Amino acid sequence: MTLHVENLTVHHGAIQALTQVSFDVKVGELTAVIGSNGAGKSTLLRTLSGLKSATTGSAAWKGHNLLHGKAESHVRHGVAHVSEGKSVIPELTVEENLDLGALWRRNKSESASSKREIFELFPRLEERRKQTTETLSGGERQMLAIGRALMSKPELLLLDEPSLGLAPLLVKQIFESIVNVTKQYGLSVVLVEQNAMGALNIADSGIVLNLGSIATTGSAQDLASNPAVRAAYLGY
Repeated sequence: MTLHVENLTVHHGAIQALTQVSFDVKVGELTAVIGSNGAGKSTLLRTLSGLKSATTGSAAWKGHNLLHGKAESHVRHGVAHVSEGKSVIPELTVEENLDLGALWRRNKSESASSKREIFELFPRLEERRKQTTETLSGGERQMLAIGRALMSKPELLLLDEPSLGLAPLLVKQIFESIVNVTKQYGLSVVLVEQNAMGALNIADSGIVLNLGSIATTGSAQDLASNPAVRAAYLGY
C-alpha cells in the first residue's frame, strides 16, 4: 500500500466531520469516494493535503506523514490536490498557471518537458496557452487545474469534484482524461465525486462515506452493482 489512512477523525469546530475513517490506496489505483453532500468527502481530501488539521488518527503517503507539516511539504513528497473550483488563477494565462505548478522544481528543462506532456495530453490547452484563464470554458479550466497539478510531478493525485457544473459531454471528457492521466503517469488517485456512477465507472475501488463515516468499501464494480448503494447514491 502507498496511501494508508487509519482511524482518521476531523472536527469543524464542535462538528465531527470525519469519524474513524480507515482505508488504503495501492500504487496505480484509482479510488472513488462517493456520498451525499455533507458526508465529509472534501474534508477528507483537504486533510490529506495539509489544508485541514486532523483531530486524531494517522495518514501516510509512502511513509511520509500527511497530518504534520505544511501543504508545500506534501507537494514535495509527491502529493497534488485539485480543489473543487479553486485551482486556477483567472487573471493569469494558461501557460502562467502551468508554470506555477512547477515553481518548486529546480530543473527548468524538466519543467519544460512536463509542460509539453500536458499540452499533448490536453491539446486544447496548447491552443489557448496565451489566453487568460478567465476566458476558458468550465471544462477547459478543469483540464488546466489537472494539468497544473501534474506539473509538480505527483505520484498521488487528490481530485475534488472535477465534474462539478460541467455539461454531460464535458464530464465524459474529464473522466476520460483522468483515466488517461492515471495510466500515463502511473498515479494513485483519490477521486471525490457527486457523480457517483461516473466515478465508479472509471475507478478500481470505491469508498462510500455517510455522515463522516465509511458506510462500505469494495471494488468499484461491486459497489455499482450493490442494490443498497444503487438505491442510496446512484438513483436507481
